[in-house]
Amino acid sequence: MNRREALAGLLGASMVARLRGAPSKSPNVVLILCDDLGFGDLGCYGSKIRTPNLDRLAAEGVRFTNCCSADPVCSPSRAALLTGRYPTRVGVPRVFFPDDKEGLDLSETTLADVLKARSYRTMCIGKWHLGRPTPYLPTSRGFDEYFGIPYSNDMTPRVLMHNTDVIEQSAQLDSLTQRYTAQATRFIRDAKEAPFFLYMPHTFPHIPLAASAAFRGKSAEGLYGDVVEEIDWSVGEVLGTLKSNGLDDNTLVLFSSDNGPWYQGSPGKLRGRKDTTYEGGVREPFIARWPGRLPRDRVCAALFSLMDIFPTVTGLCGGKLPGKPLDGLDIWPLLSGQKQQMDRDPLLYFHLYNLQCARWGNWKLHVARNDTTAYVPAPPGGVRNYVLPHPELYDLSNDPDESYDVAPQYPDIVAKMQAKIGEMITTFPEPVQRAWTDSKSRPADPSTPVGAWPRPAAPN
Repeated sequence: MNRREALAGLLGASMVARLRGAPSKSPNVVLILCDDLGFGDLGCYGSKIRTPNLDRLAAEGVRFTNCCSADPVCSPSRAALLTGRYPTRVGVPRVFFPDDKEGLDLSETTLADVLKARSYRTMCIGKWHLGRPTPYLPTSRGFDEYFGIPYSNDMTPRVLMHNTDVIEQSAQLDSLTQRYTAQATRFIRDAKEAPFFLYMPHTFPHIPLAASAAFRGKSAEGLYGDVVEEIDWSVGEVLGTLKSNGLDDNTLVLFSSDNGPWYQGSPGKLRGRKDTTYEGGVREPFIARWPGRLPRDRVCAALFSLMDIFPTVTGLCGGKLPGKPLDGLDIWPLLSGQKQQMDRDPLLYFHLYNLQCARWGNWKLHVARNDTTAYVPAPPGGVRNYVLPHPELYDLSNDPDESYDVAPQYPDIVAKMQAKIGEMITTFPEPVQRAWTDSKSRPADPSTPVGAWPRPAAPN
């Protein structure tokens, strides 16, 4: 890079900062993601589990009540988070297993790629789940350093890795949150002189659960509560390290979950759980804090997707968006309180390649649903995706648990959403379009597998 190019880059970043009302110094970004944490699992979302640090984070920032993941299971939701694109666009329609030879498509740009190009120091700590072979691991996808289990903790072998090296053949689970936290605070101290991006996707509260001796048996909500309370402690340690190193005022902290709760945990008053496209499977807690830049103690009801993090953080940090079109929006106006709502296309929810739902504002249209979880062997012919005889429409503003189908009362809304879905599907890869065409041409018969995807059996 010559002097003129460097000067142009600095001027561009400064202009972005002025337009956003943000400091000219590139902000640090800490993104903490839980695994299978439910919408109703934090104190500030109505839980009895004690989460004082996360409650404080919400009191000092913005708490969203309509944040949705792009998929109700692990790998796809993480792929969408880190690329700003639907998982069906980026080669991640399903959950990856330890012996899989593929991962997040290598042609995709991750948020870490973008920030590393802006001279950020980058680290991923925790569950990756976007491919186990070396070309797909975090250190090949924009992260300078990685520490964690590269997939779910119920998969074997449950290796603990540092960068590309296995340092434990079977990771000790009860000390995992403590070790993740030590790595995070060390990274913050080491990287404090340069802008940094810390992506911290916790292994828990995905089962099997484990907590350290300091937290085991201490919550009133059993082992699940112990695990969540230890994660809350971890958040407090990260926040304390930011403050003690003078980084508070220039660090955006984001907290969420990849999908809804699985066997334990609470979706709040929402219907459904992980691996379903009811709200309980896709709606997540989401908190953002940036002292002096974001309003305090604000609750935002606007519809927000975890895909929005990519363009929003890229814009804040003066990064360059990739050439491929994004599905997420830059939601800085929502975060900063400049807007209460933003216009957007419907959010689509898939199971593998099969479209099941679309959400447009407070309207939720169900067109299909599955009967087979992503974690058990598929029935003969593949996963069954049941096309509904008649689309079901729910008004989430009055019926958040999706109990009352109002499609007969609002045929115009159903028609409008179906037309919009048809337009959007044409922009997706061929397997998605084929599954959509199949779903429209086949009868709504539970014995007919639609858009089948062969599934490996879950590991022992």
